Amino acid sequence: MKATHQIKRGVSLYSYQYETFLRKMTLDDCIAHAAGLGAKGIEVLAEQSFTSFPEVPQAQIDGWFASLERHGAYAQCHDMFLDTKLYKHRKLSFDEMVASMQRDLHFAHKLGCKTMRIIVNTPPEVVVACVPLAEKLDIRMGIEVHSPFHFDHPWILRYTELTRATGSDHVGYIPDMGMYTKNYPRVFRDRFLRLGATPAIVDFILEAHAARVLTDYLLMDIRKMGANPVDLQMAETTRHNIWSNPRRMLEFMPWIFHIHAKFYEIDDSGKEPAIPYEEIIPVLIEGGYTGHLSSEYEGQRHIEDAFEVDGREQVRRQHEMFKRLLGEV
Repeated sequence: MKATHQIKRGVSLYSYQYETFLRKMTLDDCIAHAAGLGAKGIEVLAEQSFTSFPEVPQAQIDGWFASLERHGAYAQCHDMFLDTKLYKHRKLSFDEMVASMQRDLHFAHKLGCKTMRIIVNTPPEVVVACVPLAEKLDIRMGIEVHSPFHFDHPWILRYTELTRATGSDHVGYIPDMGMYTKNYPRVFRDRFLRLGATPAIVDFILEAHAARVLTDYLLMDIRKMGANPVDLQMAETTRHNIWSNPRRMLEFMPWIFHIHAKFYEIDDSGKEPAIPYEEIIPVLIEGGYTGHLSSEYEGQRHIEDAFEVDGREQVRRQHEMFKRLLGEV
């Protein structure tokens, strides 16, 4: 029986980063593959998909719209980045950060995107300053709540405090499902083993992750076990692969309008071994979420040293899983 919900499916073209970098897929190929899976909402990273960003030739913009129309897809989300650290050997000023973000809002509008992902390191004061333009362009800005951040992290709470005070419905959240890493990713484990991690220490790290041991304590423990540099590097990854309760999204659901459906692999059984989508999607349905589940495949960087990367197959598998969990099949 079909589940009652209005959740839509999409793909972040970041999922095809490997194939794009190696020139195995063009922008049109990426859009065609996503749309062919029934994932019509396209999320784009300008730096990946267009040359000379932010001065993108009009011919490329025209090609973007032609590809969307040809494949029956539509522009859904633009991912912005903000370099807050160094610009000509100094930090960006507040006004420069606002100008950078306003530039991205205009570019998102130019692409036809109604949503813009705000990179998590963006100061909330900068987001607030951009609310009037976002409202004028009718683009919803969502900070990416990305591991190791979560909805109760002080940075996100500060963002909530300042943006809610605007009273605007054009600012909210884009949760990244990487903050729901219940099991340590197998592709991480296997790569560290190939790099020379100590098997006994790897097992210890896996047990510590399952027990939610703080990373600093884990590092102290494995140093006493004689950890080598690769072991220490593996332990550090537990800091960024956190498990947060997906039900925490329910309180924030009125302000959640896009989901980064992060995944590292979909195995032969059709499941993501690390991120329990069978627990996550029912929460989204319960909360009345009406936005997109946007595929974000990031397993390629953990297997490319030993295996042929096939982002297309992994994205296909994730959407088969989505269709099953969303009641489409």
